[in-house]
Amino acid sequence: MTIALADRLIELIRTEINPAAGDDLGPDTDLLLTGLVDSLGVVRVVNWIEDEMGVEVDPVDVTLENFQTVNAMAAYIGRQADR
Repeated sequence: MTIALADRLIELIRTEINPAAGDDLGPDTDLLLTGLVDSLGVVRVVNWIEDEMGVEVDPVDVTLENFQTVNAMAAYIGRQADR
């Protein structure tokens, strides 16, 4: 599930958040420090997670640890879905 989820997140970022990300965007790319995703982009990712994945994201969980990379987001979603 995580690989498919990571691919979906990458597609979301490339198409709706930062089309300039292109091929430089991978599952372990630091999205925040590189500027590929800004604070508004994080909000859009959170909305997508809630709408598409049915996972409620607690604002306390919107941290660098959970949203720094696509793999971190996928792992966060997995943990939340297991609850």
